[in-house]
Amino acid sequence: MQTSINSSVAQSQASALEQNKVLRNTYALLSMTLIFSAITAGVSLVLQLPHPGVIISLVGFFGLYFLTAKLRNSVWGLPSIFALTGFMGYTLGPIVGYYLSMPGGGTIVMNAMGMTGIIFLGLSAYVLTTRKSFSFMGGFLMVGMLLAFVASLGAIFFEIPALALAVSAMCVLLMSGFILYETSNIIHGGETNYIMATVSLYISIYNLFTSLLHLLGFLSED
Repeated sequence: MQTSINSSVAQSQASALEQNKVLRNTYALLSMTLIFSAITAGVSLVLQLPHPGVIISLVGFFGLYFLTAKLRNSVWGLPSIFALTGFMGYTLGPIVGYYLSMPGGGTIVMNAMGMTGIIFLGLSAYVLTTRKSFSFMGGFLMVGMLLAFVASLGAIFFEIPALALAVSAMCVLLMSGFILYETSNIIHGGETNYIMATVSLYISIYNLFTSLLHLLGFLSED
Protein backbone atom coordinates (compact mmCIF):
# COMPACT_ATOMS: atom_id res chain seq x y z
CA MET A 1 0.00 0.00 0.00
CA GLN A 2 2.76 2.41 1.00
CA THR A 3 4.72 1.53 -2.14
CA SER A 4 1.68 2.30 -4.28
CA ILE A 5 1.24 5.69 -2.59
CA ASN A 6 4.92 6.54 -3.02
CA SER A 7 4.75 5.55 -6.68
CA SER A 8 1.69 7.73 -7.22
CA VAL A 9 3.37 10.71 -5.54
CA ALA A 10 6.51 10.22 -7.63
CA GLN A 11 4.46 10.10 -10.83
CA SER A 12 2.60 13.27 -9.86
CA GLN A 13 5.86 15.07 -9.12
CA ALA A 14 7.37 13.92 -12.42
CA SER A 15 4.26 15.09 -14.28
CA ALA A 16 4.38 18.49 -12.57
CA LEU A 17 8.06 18.90 -13.43
CA GLU A 18 7.38 18.01 -17.06
CA GLN A 19 4.52 20.49 -17.28
CA ASN A 20 6.68 23.23 -15.74
CA LYS A 21 9.42 22.44 -18.26
CA VAL A 22 6.98 22.72 -21.17
CA LEU A 23 5.68 26.01 -19.75
CA ARG A 24 9.18 27.48 -19.35
CA ASN A 25 10.26 26.38 -22.82
CA THR A 26 7.04 27.73 -24.32
CA TYR A 27 7.41 31.19 -22.81
CA ALA A 28 11.11 31.34 -23.71
CA LEU A 29 10.43 30.37 -27.33
CA LEU A 30 7.38 32.65 -27.49
CA SER A 31 9.51 35.61 -26.40
CA MET A 32 12.10 34.86 -29.09
CA THR A 33 9.52 34.40 -31.85
CA LEU A 34 7.75 37.64 -30.89
CA ILE A 35 11.05 39.53 -31.05
CA PHE A 36 11.94 37.92 -34.38
CA SER A 37 8.48 38.68 -35.72
CA ALA A 38 8.80 42.31 -34.60
CA ILE A 39 12.14 42.57 -36.41
CA THR A 40 10.73 41.20 -39.68
CA ALA A 41 7.71 43.51 -39.30
CA GLY A 42 10.08 46.45 -38.78
CA VAL A 43 12.12 45.53 -41.85
CA SER A 44 8.95 45.16 -43.90
CA LEU A 45 7.75 48.54 -42.62
CA VAL A 46 11.02 50.38 -43.26
CA LEU A 47 11.42 48.93 -46.76
CA GLN A 48 7.72 49.66 -47.42
CA LEU A 49 7.19 46.14 -48.72
CA PRO A 50 3.70 45.53 -50.12
CA HIS A 51 1.30 43.21 -48.38
CA PRO A 52 1.36 39.81 -50.12
CA GLY A 53 -2.43 39.70 -50.33
CA VAL A 54 -5.03 37.41 -48.82
CA ILE A 55 -4.33 34.33 -50.95
CA ILE A 56 -0.54 34.31 -50.52
CA SER A 57 -0.90 35.11 -46.81
CA LEU A 58 -3.26 32.18 -46.26
CA VAL A 59 -1.15 29.76 -48.33
CA GLY A 60 2.03 30.89 -46.58
CA PHE A 61 0.52 30.70 -43.12
CA PHE A 62 -1.18 27.31 -43.49
CA GLY A 63 1.78 25.84 -45.37
CA LEU A 64 4.28 26.88 -42.70
CA TYR A 65 1.88 25.95 -39.91
CA PHE A 66 1.43 22.38 -41.14
CA LEU A 67 5.16 22.14 -41.81
CA THR A 68 5.86 23.18 -38.21
CA ALA A 69 3.29 20.69 -36.91
CA LYS A 70 4.93 17.91 -38.94
CA LEU A 71 8.45 18.81 -37.75
CA ARG A 72 7.52 19.60 -34.13
CA ASN A 73 9.42 16.61 -32.72
CA SER A 74 12.55 17.04 -34.87
CA VAL A 75 15.49 19.43 -34.88
CA TRP A 76 13.86 21.22 -37.82
CA GLY A 77 10.91 22.26 -35.69
CA LEU A 78 12.68 25.40 -34.44
CA PRO A 79 13.72 26.71 -37.90
CA SER A 80 10.19 26.01 -39.08
CA ILE A 81 8.51 28.00 -36.31
CA PHE A 82 10.84 30.95 -36.93
CA ALA A 83 9.99 30.77 -40.63
CA LEU A 84 6.30 30.86 -39.72
CA THR A 85 6.55 33.75 -37.26
CA GLY A 86 8.96 35.62 -39.53
CA PHE A 87 6.47 35.36 -42.39
CA MET A 88 3.67 36.55 -40.11
CA GLY A 89 5.85 39.47 -39.07
CA TYR A 90 6.41 40.37 -42.72
CA THR A 91 2.64 40.42 -43.34
CA LEU A 92 2.21 42.57 -40.22
CA GLY A 93 4.58 45.30 -41.42
CA PRO A 94 2.29 46.76 -44.12
CA ILE A 95 -0.70 46.55 -41.76
CA VAL A 96 1.10 48.56 -39.09
CA GLY A 97 2.31 50.96 -41.78
CA TYR A 98 -1.27 51.59 -42.86
CA TYR A 99 -2.33 52.55 -39.33
CA LEU A 100 0.79 54.66 -38.76
CA SER A 101 -0.16 56.69 -41.84
CA MET A 102 -3.47 57.64 -40.22
CA PRO A 103 -3.82 60.78 -38.06
CA GLY A 104 -2.74 59.72 -34.58
CA GLY A 105 -1.55 56.42 -36.01
CA GLY A 106 1.36 56.11 -33.59
CA THR A 107 -1.03 56.29 -30.65
CA ILE A 108 -3.31 53.69 -32.24
CA VAL A 109 -0.46 51.22 -32.71
CA MET A 110 0.99 51.77 -29.24
CA ASN A 111 -2.42 51.43 -27.60
CA ALA A 112 -3.06 48.20 -29.50
CA MET A 113 0.32 46.85 -28.41
CA GLY A 114 -0.25 47.87 -24.81
CA MET A 115 -3.74 46.37 -24.68
CA THR A 116 -2.48 43.15 -26.26
CA GLY A 117 0.26 42.86 -23.66
CA ILE A 118 -2.10 43.60 -20.77
CA ILE A 119 -4.71 41.09 -21.96
CA PHE A 120 -2.14 38.34 -22.56
CA LEU A 121 -0.28 38.82 -19.30
CA GLY A 122 -3.46 39.26 -17.28
CA LEU A 123 -5.18 36.16 -18.63
CA SER A 124 -2.02 34.05 -18.41
CA ALA A 125 -1.41 35.16 -14.83
CA TYR A 126 -5.00 34.30 -13.94
CA VAL A 127 -4.68 30.74 -15.25
CA LEU A 128 -1.25 30.21 -13.69
CA THR A 129 -2.44 31.52 -10.33
CA THR A 130 -5.78 29.76 -10.10
CA ARG A 131 -4.70 26.60 -12.01
CA LYS A 132 -8.27 26.51 -13.32
CA SER A 133 -8.97 24.25 -16.29
CA PHE A 134 -10.53 25.84 -19.36
CA SER A 135 -10.59 22.66 -21.43
CA PHE A 136 -14.39 22.94 -21.68
CA MET A 137 -13.93 25.95 -23.99
CA GLY A 138 -12.21 23.99 -26.76
CA GLY A 139 -15.24 23.09 -28.86
CA PHE A 140 -16.85 26.51 -28.54
CA LEU A 141 -13.64 28.30 -29.52
CA MET A 142 -13.08 26.14 -32.59
CA VAL A 143 -16.63 26.72 -33.84
CA GLY A 144 -16.29 30.44 -33.13
CA MET A 145 -12.97 30.60 -34.97
CA LEU A 146 -14.41 28.84 -38.00
CA LEU A 147 -17.33 31.28 -38.12
CA ALA A 148 -15.00 34.27 -37.72
CA PHE A 149 -12.72 32.96 -40.50
CA VAL A 150 -15.61 32.54 -42.93
CA ALA A 151 -17.05 35.93 -41.98
CA SER A 152 -13.66 37.62 -42.43
CA LEU A 153 -13.33 36.20 -45.95
CA GLY A 154 -16.81 37.51 -46.71
CA ALA A 155 -15.91 40.94 -45.36
CA ILE A 156 -12.75 41.04 -47.51
CA PHE A 157 -14.13 39.77 -50.81
CA PHE A 158 -17.49 41.60 -50.58
CA GLU A 159 -15.98 44.71 -48.95
CA ILE A 160 -18.39 45.00 -46.02
CA PRO A 161 -16.80 47.29 -43.39
CA ALA A 162 -19.47 46.64 -40.75
CA LEU A 163 -18.93 42.89 -41.02
CA ALA A 164 -15.17 43.34 -40.79
CA LEU A 165 -15.62 45.41 -37.63
CA ALA A 166 -17.88 42.78 -36.09
CA VAL A 167 -15.33 40.07 -36.92
CA SER A 168 -12.56 42.09 -35.22
CA ALA A 169 -14.65 42.45 -32.06
CA MET A 170 -15.45 38.73 -32.17
CA CYS A 171 -11.75 37.89 -32.64
CA VAL A 172 -10.75 39.89 -29.56
CA LEU A 173 -13.09 37.75 -27.47
CA LEU A 174 -12.06 34.51 -29.20
CA MET A 175 -8.32 35.16 -28.88
CA SER A 176 -8.75 36.00 -25.20
CA GLY A 177 -10.55 32.68 -24.83
CA PHE A 178 -7.79 30.86 -26.71
CA ILE A 179 -5.14 32.33 -24.39
CA LEU A 180 -7.05 30.98 -21.39
CA TYR A 181 -7.58 27.62 -23.07
CA GLU A 182 -4.02 27.18 -24.37
CA THR A 183 -2.33 28.22 -21.12
CA SER A 184 -4.63 25.88 -19.19
CA ASN A 185 -3.85 23.12 -21.68
CA ILE A 186 -0.12 23.49 -21.00
CA ILE A 187 -0.26 23.46 -17.20
CA HIS A 188 -2.70 20.53 -17.10
CA GLY A 189 -0.69 18.36 -19.49
CA GLY A 190 -3.00 18.63 -22.49
CA GLU A 191 -0.17 20.06 -24.60
CA THR A 192 3.27 18.51 -24.07
CA ASN A 193 5.06 19.90 -27.14
CA TYR A 194 6.41 23.38 -26.48
CA ILE A 195 6.78 24.19 -30.19
CA MET A 196 3.07 23.68 -30.87
CA ALA A 197 2.19 25.44 -27.60
CA THR A 198 4.26 28.42 -28.77
CA VAL A 199 2.59 28.44 -32.18
CA SER A 200 -0.87 28.45 -30.59
CA LEU A 201 -0.08 31.34 -28.24
CA TYR A 202 1.72 33.30 -30.96
CA ILE A 203 -1.27 33.06 -33.31
CA SER A 204 -3.58 34.20 -30.52
CA ILE A 205 -1.39 37.22 -29.77
CA TYR A 206 -1.01 38.09 -33.47
CA ASN A 207 -4.76 37.97 -34.11
CA LEU A 208 -5.52 39.82 -30.89
CA PHE A 209 -3.14 42.65 -31.86
CA THR A 210 -4.44 43.01 -35.43
CA SER A 211 -8.07 42.91 -34.24
CA LEU A 212 -7.40 45.63 -31.67
CA LEU A 213 -5.66 47.67 -34.37
CA HIS A 214 -8.76 47.47 -36.52
CA LEU A 215 -11.11 48.41 -33.69
CA LEU A 216 -8.97 51.32 -32.44
CA GLY A 217 -8.41 52.53 -35.98
CA PHE A 218 -12.15 52.56 -36.60
CA LEU A 219 -12.86 54.40 -33.35
CA SER A 220 -10.27 57.06 -34.22
CA GLU A 221 -11.97 57.91 -37.50
CA ASP A 222 -14.47 60.76 -37.76
